[in-house]
Amino acid sequence: MSGSTEPAALPEAGGAVAALRRTALRLAGPVTRPIGSLTAVRTRAPDVVLTFDDGPEPGGTDRVLEALAAHRATATFFVLVDRVRRNPALAREVLAAGHEIGLHGMDHRRLSRLPPATVRAQLAAGHESLEDLLGVPIRWFRPPYGAQTPAVWRAIRGQGLAPVLWGPCAWDWLDRPAELLAAQAARGLVRGSVLLAHDGHAGPEDGADDGPRPRFDRGDLVRAVLAGIEERGLRGRSLSAALVAGTPRTVPWFLR
Repeated sequence: MSGSTEPAALPEAGGAVAALRRTALRLAGPVTRPIGSLTAVRTRAPDVVLTFDDGPEPGGTDRVLEALAAHRATATFFVLVDRVRRNPALAREVLAAGHEIGLHGMDHRRLSRLPPATVRAQLAAGHESLEDLLGVPIRWFRPPYGAQTPAVWRAIRGQGLAPVLWGPCAWDWLDRPAELLAAQAARGLVRGSVLLAHDGHAGPEDGADDGPRPRFDRGDLVRAVLAGIEERGLRGRSLSAALVAGTPRTVPWFLR
């Protein structure tokens, strides 16, 4: 959203109720791990997992790649298959630069509102198509909007994929100054965090309507985020790279 009445700060993700929920899930971890989704990495290394959704998108993904290269960081890009088909060279640039790609869907429809059979078909088609298009194995899946019911979770696992959600979030689907979004991304960011950000913006052509396209430079945002990470003695890594020295931290994540 844009306008002259922008708030001085973005709302914190959650609040008191969300904090209590996260605490309860953490305490329940040993019992619920078999139905968990990855939200962080347990590690002694100074790694923060950088993830970007909704690409590849010209003017977004390329700017993010430039920023990552400038800071020698790696990231995991959760892509939409229909966008990879429209921008195959850009998707290959992501891989050539040493990053990894996970599946975000054929498009950006909310899977939790689709019939289970449709979800299974969409996941199977997306998984197969993405591996065929890129020629690399795909390990990770992030449901659009984080919308995951038990049926969606079972469909993800049935494809041999691991569901990946997040912790801190940049709120960068909103049209706000890059500096404000970088400050939001830093909230709660610690070693092993999985940060949610975007290199694209889902629209009607993706089966979504996420509002006006943000006007800020996504490269500027990533540079600001990485500068803040480095000031704290941390570094940006892809999920697979962070897991070399760490283990997945999982919690049950179910959201319609």
